[in-house]
Amino acid sequence: MSDISRRDFAKKATGAAAGFTLATALELHANPLGFPIGCQTWPVRDMIAKDFPGTIKTLARAGFQTVELCSPVGYADSGFAGLTKYKGSELKKILNDAGVACFSSHFGIEELRKDQEDRIAWAKDVGLTQMLVPSLNGPKNPTLDDVKRSADEYNKMGEKAGRAGIQQGLHNEDFELSKVGGQRTYDVLFGLLDPELVKFQFQVSTISDGYDAAQYFMKYPGRFISMHLQGWDSNTRKIVAVGQGTLDWKKIFTAAKTGGVKNYFVEMDLEKMRASVPYLRKLQV
Repeated sequence: MSDISRRDFAKKATGAAAGFTLATALELHANPLGFPIGCQTWPVRDMIAKDFPGTIKTLARAGFQTVELCSPVGYADSGFAGLTKYKGSELKKILNDAGVACFSSHFGIEELRKDQEDRIAWAKDVGLTQMLVPSLNGPKNPTLDDVKRSADEYNKMGEKAGRAGIQQGLHNEDFELSKVGGQRTYDVLFGLLDPELVKFQFQVSTISDGYDAAQYFMKYPGRFISMHLQGWDSNTRKIVAVGQGTLDWKKIFTAAKTGGVKNYFVEMDLEKMRASVPYLRKLQV
């Protein structure tokens, strides 16, 4: 958690905010790992396309204290193009006015290939400290050379972002879930990506493909920066709200400490995201 977040929590715990109750303070302290409850904005992209300020207020009322954005350039076709009408500093003000922090966003690998410096500048204006890509977009059936080329390219991007004071990170989708030489491409990337230049963001729902969050956090200590939360019911094989279904969240969050996770973002439809907040408020690890 950033120093700013710690200060915010300290203020809230002492009742500095108007109307702040002891019960609410205790709820905040029960948040797993002591991090503010966050959500990804992808599930509400249709709402964002119509009314960004209103959507952020809705998320704040639902109990989310942080959000993770998607770049209006890389995600222009997914409902985020409208954010280009705002300067980065204006986006930051809209978020702050709603009482929501934002220090992380997803970017498409292609937009970083095209002009990473411009995207870093936008990130700095918004106040981001983390830039994630959902995938390195390698081929579906990669060779080891394909994976090495992707890793080399992303290490260079991580180095450039690091010089600007931003941590580059990698999600696990598509290419990362492929196999190469009998191994999971995801595991091979842990050996090829520089531990300082690139951190990982784990998609908990990949349990459906056999990728267990707790196992990965313990297998690769210190290599992760964040995670996307989805509940999972192994009996119905469906996404459910966090705290429902069959996942052991205490185990996941305990392992996340070893993994190095610094923040998390719930990512499901709005109804399920709302339903996840009470559980996260009470979960103690």
